[in-house]
Amino acid sequence: MANMTGDAPSMASQTRQTAPLGEWRGCLRGIADRLEAVLEAERDQLPLWLPVALGMGIAGWFILADSRGWTALILTGAALSALGVALGRQRRAGRAMLLFGLALAAGCGLIWLKATRATAPVLPHVTIASMTADVVSVQRLAARDSVRVLLRPVDAPALPLRVRVNIAAGDAPVDLAAGDRIRLRARLMPPPGAALPGAYDFSRIAWFQGIGATGRGFAPVERVVRGTEGASLRDRLAAHIQQRLAGGAGAIATALATGDQGAMPDADAEAMRRAGLAHLLSVSGLHITAAVGFAMLIVLRLLALSPRLALGWPLLPIAAGAGALTGIGYTLLTGAEVPTVRSCVAALLVLAGLSLGREAITLRLVAAGALVVLLFWPESLVGASFQLSFAAVTAIVALHEQPRIKALLARRDESRPWRAGRALTGLLLTGLVVEVALAPIALFHFHRSGLYGAFANIVAIPLTTFVIMPLEALALAFDGVGLGGPFWWLTGKALAGLLALAHGVSDAPGAVASLASMPRVAFALMVGGGLWISLWKGGLRMAGLLPLAAGAAWALASPAPDLLVTGDGKHLAVRGDDGGYALLRPRAGDYVQGLLAESAGVDGPLDALDRLDGARCGPDMCAVELMRGERRWRVLATRSDYHLPIDALARACREADIVVSDRRLLRSCAPRWIKADRTLLARTGGLSIDLSAASVSSVAGPDGDHPWAVARRAARQ
Repeated sequence: MANMTGDAPSMASQTRQTAPLGEWRGCLRGIADRLEAVLEAERDQLPLWLPVALGMGIAGWFILADSRGWTALILTGAALSALGVALGRQRRAGRAMLLFGLALAAGCGLIWLKATRATAPVLPHVTIASMTADVVSVQRLAARDSVRVLLRPVDAPALPLRVRVNIAAGDAPVDLAAGDRIRLRARLMPPPGAALPGAYDFSRIAWFQGIGATGRGFAPVERVVRGTEGASLRDRLAAHIQQRLAGGAGAIATALATGDQGAMPDADAEAMRRAGLAHLLSVSGLHITAAVGFAMLIVLRLLALSPRLALGWPLLPIAAGAGALTGIGYTLLTGAEVPTVRSCVAALLVLAGLSLGREAITLRLVAAGALVVLLFWPESLVGASFQLSFAAVTAIVALHEQPRIKALLARRDESRPWRAGRALTGLLLTGLVVEVALAPIALFHFHRSGLYGAFANIVAIPLTTFVIMPLEALALAFDGVGLGGPFWWLTGKALAGLLALAHGVSDAPGAVASLASMPRVAFALMVGGGLWISLWKGGLRMAGLLPLAAGAAWALASPAPDLLVTGDGKHLAVRGDDGGYALLRPRAGDYVQGLLAESAGVDGPLDALDRLDGARCGPDMCAVELMRGERRWRVLATRSDYHLPIDALARACREADIVVSDRRLLRSCAPRWIKADRTLLARTGGLSIDLSAASVSSVAGPDGDHPWAVARRAARQ
């Protein structure tokens, strides 16, 4: 009895301790059941997240700095998969977590493996070399009066395996083509990285293409051996089109047929970008759809002329096969760029679905295309082309799968005006959704986005799809019998109308929105929110508005930089009190001015630093004072190669907070905060400086230990 009474408090205590544990287990079980119910309701949408997980693994490799971070990401994916197994593969949540984790780890491992396998020699320093080389490819840049050739040097162990060289058009051999062997002298340099934080990084692109040097060739350029293949079909077709149509019209016609934009005049290309019509110049979904649809229509019409074939043969699968061959041929002809390959894969899946009597154009189709591209070209994920292409297609398909939109745009028995109005409404809604989807990507990569693109595309897309491309196809076909002239005339008039539309829209007030910089996290929030809204179907999708709005607010609230310094230290842009920017060297070329204006988020020309309030400039140096908040900042910059008195320079440096120079400054030059001379910039690359927050962003910061960054740092030492 004594033992029993002594054990009673202990049993009560155990009961009290067990009760909360049971409550927690019940709560967790309830959450798990609720999650299972949500995933069960969205079961058709779950496969769409497989390419998203793969892309997250790839993006994580680019964002994280070194192998420790990459390994941690792979282990995180493995841990998620293990957790999915622990939850139970018989439960939908367990299977989803298992596959998501595996795809996340696979994405990081895939791009890591490809970057390692792409390792090739990179030129360590600037050099002038004489070489004999085989021509791998030729791109004619008619608008710049030059030819861009990719070369494979022969018996040149000191040079990389692949070299890209620009040659003046007049210096290149006539009919230079792939397979030729040439001899030339060239000034070569390592593939350049981004000149400013967030700018285009050619060194990353060059790494995956195996290009170890780039530069400019000098006359004379001698052809040693003529290749057996001669000019490619693509080059011959481009030359033929430009003979039939001149100027911007011929350049657009060439781009539509071959994907080659080298002949596009700068003014017309800029107008197309500002008007939101630049996607028409890059062969992608619109062009593949038009080519495949035109081929199917012709084949169906021709086969239907025979009653025997029309009644006894499966005409739709036959036409689909003809469309597939046309799509594949068009993809190969235009250079098989990533957007074209993605569109071709999608078109083939659509044709397969049509042949089987299935609904073809779905988000699963888009996901399948994304998986194919990411598995073969994982590095394309971080490029603007991939992001713009898939964002546009995903937004269009998600919009038209929405039940209310589907009901609004469904065909019905009604008068022609109502039918036309419904079609116009569909075009306008599609254009607006695409513009909203593409704006964050355009602002992140190019720091600007057209605002009137939705309205311009209402005219431009039907004009291109149903008028320009069929007319050009007919013109090329009738050229075979010498009767293409009238069709070329009509094509030229239609293209002139397209260019007039582009220039009119681009010149309209407020046609372009500009943004100086966007934090990566803000961009990731907007992309994640957009995907969440697009890929879920139920009420769950509205939760994506929160990260989307947070990312947009963060991006818009990000301050414009006060100073932009290029990686060579030659060029400095300073933000004045009115928000405009002034250049240290106002005679800088158009490329440098455009680069600085783009990174500054300015739509227009930049002023000279000499005319900025608070600036004192001479031929060799400029000093400027800037008020940010309650603090006065003093900036000093050199802008000539002439010798400067050491004592005077040292005194000016001591009075400055920031010194910028393209030369290596002595230790006696000691500013109060930053000495951005050649020594520092060789380590950091270009700089973006926010004086109000006293923060500095550099090109080298996000690069970490990625192989192209390691090669670039080695070249600077």
